[in-house]
Amino acid sequence: MRTRTRTLAVAGILGLAASLTLAGPAVAAETDGSNCWGVVSAQAARSDGGLGSHSSSFDEPRLGIGNVARLFGVDGPGGLGSLLASIDGNDATYC
Repeated sequence: MRTRTRTLAVAGILGLAASLTLAGPAVAAETDGSNCWGVVSAQAARSDGGLGSHSSSFDEPRLGIGNVARLFGVDGPGGLGSLLASIDGNDATYC
């Protein structure tokens, strides 16, 4: 009986350790901010009803999201999404 209990306890601990190890990378991927533009734009679209027209629909050229991010000194579209979520005054947008 002791051997069976010990075996079950070890199996449970190993299973818990494995699940925490596998869950770690998923959590890290969510918090690195690389998808903040997608997250924030989707939140804004749901709460405000839309985002406007795509830059390609205008006659004159536009800067593009990556170039606007550089103008604000943030790291790519994800950084721009995070920045805009912090200053847009919309409680529904965050990243």
